[in-house]
Amino acid sequence: MTKAARECLIIFTRYPEPGKTKTRLIPVLGAEGAATLQRQMTEQKLAEVKKLQAFYPLSVEIHFAGGNKQLLQEWLGSSLVYRRQSEGDIGCRMASAFLASFEAGINAVVLIGTDCPDLNAQLMAGAFQLLGQHDLVLGPALDGGYYLIGLRWLIPELFTGIRWSTAEVLPQTLRIAQRLNLAVAQLPLLSDVDRPEDLSVWKPNNDERT
Repeated sequence: MTKAARECLIIFTRYPEPGKTKTRLIPVLGAEGAATLQRQMTEQKLAEVKKLQAFYPLSVEIHFAGGNKQLLQEWLGSSLVYRRQSEGDIGCRMASAFLASFEAGINAVVLIGTDCPDLNAQLMAGAFQLLGQHDLVLGPALDGGYYLIGLRWLIPELFTGIRWSTAEVLPQTLRIAQRLNLAVAQLPLLSDVDRPEDLSVWKPNNDERT
């Protein structure tokens, strides 16, 4: 890591193995179709990250579940940093990812998934800029969760006692932040693609006309 790379973007994704990814979409897309969607959404997000790196210096890490490092490198290339996600629920895994970065000397960390099609390079850059004046940056999702979280130090309370994968994730997180007197900034409200009714969000933005 260079001295300039004191900000880190962590991308949480899953290796697109049929039957083990986007399982809530399998009834509509089938196992292969759901895995293909996972592959496409991850590749789309990495394309935006490359745009971000063109004008904003930062390090990028892929934190993956499923598969292994070799499979990830064959899929996404060998130039990226890959780390397997830790054990536990999504809160434990995010907290572990933040902790590892801060222990490595990173000053600001933004963590995203790959499920939000409209999360682009400009919004990611905005999240890092907001971290300069705020303790916590959140990208609120229409389903009640969040598509982005940014911190300048680990705040364990934000990752415990949350009803993950429910509409309570964002409200609970904001209540904890208020209790801790954190300065919070929020990005625009956007949609995640997790359920069959969300698929319309993906298709208009990814209609490949080749």
